[in-house]
Amino acid sequence: MKNNMLKACPLLITLFVFCQDMLAQSRSTWIWYPGDFEIWLSNNMQNRRTERNTFYPVFWKYDSHYPLIDFHKDFDLTAPEEVKIYTEGAYNVKIDGRGLEGNPQQITVPSGHHRINIKVFNQANVPAIYVAGKTIVSDSSWLVTFEDKEWIDETGKASDVSATKWLNAGSWNFDHSQELPSACKLPVTPQYAVSTNRNNGGTLVDFGKETFGFIRLHGVQGTGNVTLYYGESKEEALNAKAAETYDLCSFRQQAKTDSLMPSSKAFRYVNIVTSGDVKVDSISMMYEHAGLKERGQFRCSDEEVNRIYDISKYTFELNTREFFIDGIKRDRWVWSGDAYQSYLMNYYLYFDNATVSRTILALRGKDPVTSHINTIMDYTFYWFLSIYDYYLYTGDQSFIKQFYPRMQSMMEYCLGRRNKEGLMQGLSGDWVFIDWADGLSKKGAISFEQLLLCRSLETMGLCADLVGDRSDAVKYHQYAATLKKQLFDLYWNQDKQALVHSMVDGQQTANVTRYANMFAIFYDYFSAEQKNAVKHSVLLNDSIQKITTPYMRFYELEALCAMGEQDYVLKEMKDYWGGMLKLGATSFWEVYNPAETGVQHYAMYGRAFGRSLCHAWGASPLYLLGKYYLGVKPTSAGYNTYTIQPALGGLQWMEGKVPTPKGDIALYCSTKEMKITTAAGTGLLRFRSKTKPVCKTGTVVNKGDGWYEMTMQPATSYVVNYQVAKPEQGTKAK
Repeated sequence: MKNNMLKACPLLITLFVFCQDMLAQSRSTWIWYPGDFEIWLSNNMQNRRTERNTFYPVFWKYDSHYPLIDFHKDFDLTAPEEVKIYTEGAYNVKIDGRGLEGNPQQITVPSGHHRINIKVFNQANVPAIYVAGKTIVSDSSWLVTFEDKEWIDETGKASDVSATKWLNAGSWNFDHSQELPSACKLPVTPQYAVSTNRNNGGTLVDFGKETFGFIRLHGVQGTGNVTLYYGESKEEALNAKAAETYDLCSFRQQAKTDSLMPSSKAFRYVNIVTSGDVKVDSISMMYEHAGLKERGQFRCSDEEVNRIYDISKYTFELNTREFFIDGIKRDRWVWSGDAYQSYLMNYYLYFDNATVSRTILALRGKDPVTSHINTIMDYTFYWFLSIYDYYLYTGDQSFIKQFYPRMQSMMEYCLGRRNKEGLMQGLSGDWVFIDWADGLSKKGAISFEQLLLCRSLETMGLCADLVGDRSDAVKYHQYAATLKKQLFDLYWNQDKQALVHSMVDGQQTANVTRYANMFAIFYDYFSAEQKNAVKHSVLLNDSIQKITTPYMRFYELEALCAMGEQDYVLKEMKDYWGGMLKLGATSFWEVYNPAETGVQHYAMYGRAFGRSLCHAWGASPLYLLGKYYLGVKPTSAGYNTYTIQPALGGLQWMEGKVPTPKGDIALYCSTKEMKITTAAGTGLLRFRSKTKPVCKTGTVVNKGDGWYEMTMQPATSYVVNYQVAKPEQGTKAK
């Protein structure tokens, strides 16, 4: 019928062809060598940091993009096709190995089977192409290489390129020919101050909450200087000598004009100080953000917890930029340990795969490996763990297949830095971080580092299986098994009922810290008896050095949640994150110590305002509430199978959504009823009930000891009537 309509109406024919062409055009996107744009962009972004108007570069080695890239793809055409070509860089074009003269912006590809090669050189920016035809379009199916192994054989035909290492092209969202990757900028939105007050020598402007962007001065007139002192706190903005960031602008303006600051800053307050006769009518800002859509949701019967969730969302929004960064004032860098937590939060809020993969690639850089990621031993291990997590949540196996060689070379570097006992120990140039904690020893072979290496080796084995490298899989699994045995042989102390902190000169130290012990719980390395012992001897024991950073509180509370201590964790969450809210926080901090008072909360690194008051790792309730209260987590790649194990933790009710690759899982849970709408994949609901549960659309199976399970089908709604039963709660050790 469609063909008859087209024959009857030439206008419809034109419209149909136009729509087809537009559809083909919309499939085109700018492409490049995978990982190169990510490295180039992160180099640019991380070099925007300033302190006291001084350029402040990163501490680690920078890699760069390959300046010469060959792109190719084979096509089978039923008819000749006109193709437009756009590039970033000098280029040449070949069809079936024969070069075309000049720099053709449009070519005609004959019908039949053909290979198109486009070679691009660009030293300043990443070599990239955008190809737009009816069926010939640039996308990730194009193959790319930085090597030049092309030659013409004796028959005059292009040689087989199978010997060259070709990878699938990288891309993002540059889907228009004029949307150049080198011009990448985040979107901005105007925002306005909530109050303006004169002070001694300046004007203090309050934007009402922590924010990030470009200040715009309105109605600037006169001759003189305008200095903008930025502050996450009022005290910082008013302290001209100690404010971490400021802008100094000189004007000679006869008529009023507006001026936009050239660089984005983090602030809530801005103190405007002028000299000469220059005057400023008002200021506003352009809020810079990633523009991602929130998919995850959480609401409950406790309004303080709702507030904690909302501020966590906003904290995470501010620190989600081109990449997941640590903090918006300081450092504005991509740190692997910080990013690892951001990936997990992302899976429960945005489920934005592109920002995860960009950040992973930017952190890894290129071969050869000459140092740990960010120079930090533990941050290297988090990088390995993030890759398998990415596969588990998204189901994207192609990412591992493409970048597994970079995992291999990174792991070989790590294994080459073990001591004679086969343990990781900080060598010259290594930073053993673990956490910001006073008096935390970094001497010797630390149990926490061995545990992270063991988990990384297990990850390498799993990834080797996915790419079909059986030899590597066996090797890495064996390494992991050997190290796991060493971990318990060397570090487990029966008297202390815990893993000790370190081995120095072949001997256990007496110190017990929380780090290795809490990770071993949610890695399921302990026996049931050891796990219960550690809960009381370490996690619930106030004599063990407490954690004061949200960074490690993330893992401490995860370990407790993994043991069913949601009631206890909710109280801790309200005390810790709620404590920041009571002090007026509008985003969550890098460090919070309840024992500090006043301006002590702002000091760090020996500087009065060195502490970040908006740090990504402060947003961990996003992850904890999604995974351990709503209770949703994947059990196989891409949520093909998953579990839902709700835990109210003392709440009367909660509801929310957890994003998956193919839709959102929605859950409402009260003390008497659960309502669940599933997405794709097969789910397993696990819960406890004092009474026999009833569900009309599913079959509830009694598993004993008050536990019940129900298998859930894709895209189906369920209502379960039950009576909540709390798990046994732990009590603090004396």
